[in-house]
Amino acid sequence: MPFSQKSVDFLFENRLHDSREWFRERKQDYQSLVVEPMKSLIEEVAPTIIKIDPLIEINPNRISRIYRDMRLSPDSIFRDHIWYTFSRVREQYQALPGFYFSIGAAGISYGCGYYCASARSMQALRALILSGDESFGAAFKAVEKQKTFDMYGDMYKRSKFPDQPPELRNWLDRKSIGLSFDSSDPEIMFSEGLAQRVAKDFRKIAPFYDFCMKAESRAE
Repeated sequence: MPFSQKSVDFLFENRLHDSREWFRERKQDYQSLVVEPMKSLIEEVAPTIIKIDPLIEINPNRISRIYRDMRLSPDSIFRDHIWYTFSRVREQYQALPGFYFSIGAAGISYGCGYYCASARSMQALRALILSGDESFGAAFKAVEKQKTFDMYGDMYKRSKFPDQPPELRNWLDRKSIGLSFDSSDPEIMFSEGLAQRVAKDFRKIAPFYDFCMKAESRAE
């Protein structure tokens, strides 16, 4: 089942009320309007993800919690969005690249990369770029060819690689890195074919994921 305007409205209203009681009284609406469409999307996208990386574990029950961490946000209870990350699982926490999909009051977002890359991961990425590694060549071509995703990641104020061409500095000078697509267009958000669109777009940038994972193997 696809997302609908009611899905977005629920997330907006729940955050606006920010009340456990209000949420408890409408928990079934949350399940039917938000959780079930998210699980359906995950299951439809899963075959594409597994072809890209068979070691990614698919578990729709790992959808993010709608409750905030009160230690970090003591003044609010609920988020206005939920997300799911397709990534490998490790026993100990370490930022790994992955694919993600998010829906919230502001719209949808999906893409690939790091939430917050470690310094070691970025050093490994830069080393592959500077050595002209073939995995970077494939990633660079894939990113340049597609028109869906924008690159994200804060840039250093002063380039650490001033002698490199601008197109490489766009990668080298980032503190973290990833690709994202964001939309509040109802025709995209509530389309019956949203999952197929997401899967198709993920295939376009699979070389970018492969490049990040090669860097992770070097970082270890």
